[in-house]
Parts: sequence; structure tokens; C-alpha cells
Amino acid sequence: MLTLDNVWASYGPVQVLRGLSFHVPEGKVIALLGGNGSGKSTTLKTIMGAVKASSGSIKLGDDEICGLDPRDVLKKGVSLVPQGRRIFAPLTVADNLRLGSVTSKRARNDRSHYDSVFARFPEITGWLRRRGDALSVGQQQLVAFGRGLISEPKFLLLDEPSAGLAPVLVERLGEIIGDLKKSGTTILLVEQNVHLALSVADFGYILRDGKIAMAEPAEKLFGNKELIRHYLGG
Repeated sequence: MLTLDNVWASYGPVQVLRGLSFHVPEGKVIALLGGNGSGKSTTLKTIMGAVKASSGSIKLGDDEICGLDPRDVLKKGVSLVPQGRRIFAPLTVADNLRLGSVTSKRARNDRSHYDSVFARFPEITGWLRRRGDALSVGQQQLVAFGRGLISEPKFLLLDEPSAGLAPVLVERLGEIIGDLKKSGTTILLVEQNVHLALSVADFGYILRDGKIAMAEPAEKLFGNKELIRHYLGG
């Protein structure tokens, strides 16, 4: 289980997270929703250690991870697929994928980790020698997703994974998230596609002004269009 308790975080003088508290049970898919500027991406970056919390607690099971460097968070089995693809443009696709295994000696030496990613994204096998900047937006997103899965994380943070994907790939993405859940991967999903997020999630939190404004089972949120319009603007 991942637990955030009274977490505050900022970018310089701009306070973004304001006493954020919620939990993600093991083996579940949890959707974190909210309008632009609500603090969704900052929440994932703070969990990952890329943004340092000024106060509060972030625990993975019994381990306090608040304040750890991203590399140390990775070693504990947490992986982030960041917003905007964020692959390394000058590197080949193969090299981008290898970066997903840098913290795991087993993953670096075990071909099965790569085979598992190729099984989910067979297109990637044809791009291995291509540079990252030679790929389309949607192709880069698939590579970023694959890189996040190479180390077979126990806890996966997904930041807008459907961005730039064609509708047929968005549907596949939902199936892949469902498969990952069945395999025991715990997922915290930030996603502007509310339909996708709530169709795959067990529970949803709506974030507003850096704190939780609403917490409901995904099925209940899915059916409350007035609530979605009020908090998400559409």
C-alpha cells in the first residue's frame, strides 16, 4: 500500500500540494483526477522524489520514501511513466528501453523482461534501431510506457498515458492496464480521459487545489456526470 499523509510540496514560492492525504491499496488501480493545475502530475513527481515535499509522509508499505532520490524510489519497485512521453530523443529505442532497467541487475540480464514488453507492444520490435526523435508522438508514448515496464515494477505511476494515442491504441491501453492489475501490479493513474480512467480503476480521487476534494469508488464517479462537470470541467 502507498500512503500519503499531509503532504505539502511547491515549486519555489508556488504552493501546489496542500496537505494531500490518500492511499493506494496493493493490487488496485486508483485514478487521480482533476482539472489543469490541480496538482496531479506534481503528486506523482513527489512520490517519485523528483519534487521534494516540504513536509508530510509518503510510505510504501512500512517504508518511508518521502525525501528519497528517484533512483532509490525506483529500487523499491516504483516506476513512473511521465507525462509528455519524455524519451531521450538522441538515443535509439533500444537504448531508451535499457534505461528502464538501470536499477535492476536482474532486469538488465534477463531477456524475459524485454520479451514481456514486446508482447504487449509488438510494434516496438520494429523501431529498436530508430532514434527517439524519429518516432511519432504516439510511438514515443508506447516506448515510454514500455520503458516503465522493463523492470517489472510492483507499483506503477502513469501520468497521462493515453496522450497522443490513436483511439484504437487507447482501447489497447485500457486492456494492458487491466492485465497489469491481474498480474499484481498496483497502479496510480493520472489521466485526462475520464472515461478511460474510471473504466479501468477500482477507486477514484478528485484533486482540487492540491488536496482531495472527492473520493468515491470508480463506478460511482463514472455515473455522476454532474460531479465530473463540477470538478473536472467537462
